[in-house]
Amino acid sequence: NNVYFSYNKENNWILDNINLEIKKGSKVGIKGTTGSGKSTLGNIIIGLLDPTKGQLFIDDILINSQNKSSWYKSISIIPQNIFLNDVSIAENIAIGIDPKEIDLEKVKNAAKQAQIHDFIESTPNQYNEKVGERGIKLSGGQRQRIGIARALYREAKVILFDEATNQLDTNTESLIVQSINNLDKEITIILIAHRLSTLKDCDQIIDLSKI
Repeated sequence: NNVYFSYNKENNWILDNINLEIKKGSKVGIKGTTGSGKSTLGNIIIGLLDPTKGQLFIDDILINSQNKSSWYKSISIIPQNIFLNDVSIAENIAIGIDPKEIDLEKVKNAAKQAQIHDFIESTPNQYNEKVGERGIKLSGGQRQRIGIARALYREAKVILFDEATNQLDTNTESLIVQSINNLDKEITIILIAHRLSTLKDCDQIIDLSKI
């Protein structure tokens, strides 16, 4: 609501009086030229940045320093480069969970929704297959699907794709968009992208270069 943002001083606004409503379960695209504030707006929505002026409400509740941590728990971010450890695929999907406490059925269900299950099953060690340093054994599209599966394992209510498909070829990008479209309709999707093709199935597109 009436959001302004500047990294240094007032009147040099990256975001200038942005008003936006995102409905639960919708897919929202954010596009614009380089430097137009796409990632800045995304980071404000998920609470990583505070507006210089203006307010963020979730279900009519003002987000502030007291309740921000509970908002974080509802969110997963999928960046261009997915962070992967040189451990098993299951451990990368359930990242941060003690390996002895990983719910493998939940991991598999997340992988199926992210359309990476069939690939995992085709590897010699399946869900115990190691991904290599920084996921070197996986393609860009496979790493993105691991990122989606990770978000689903966390039961994220909001998933932010921060230019996640920018480094992928158009065919792989199309498959990732298909994976996104097949996600649970209760999940709110925010897609930050350069290519209009990534945003073609969005319910709403915010073009910051026109604001």
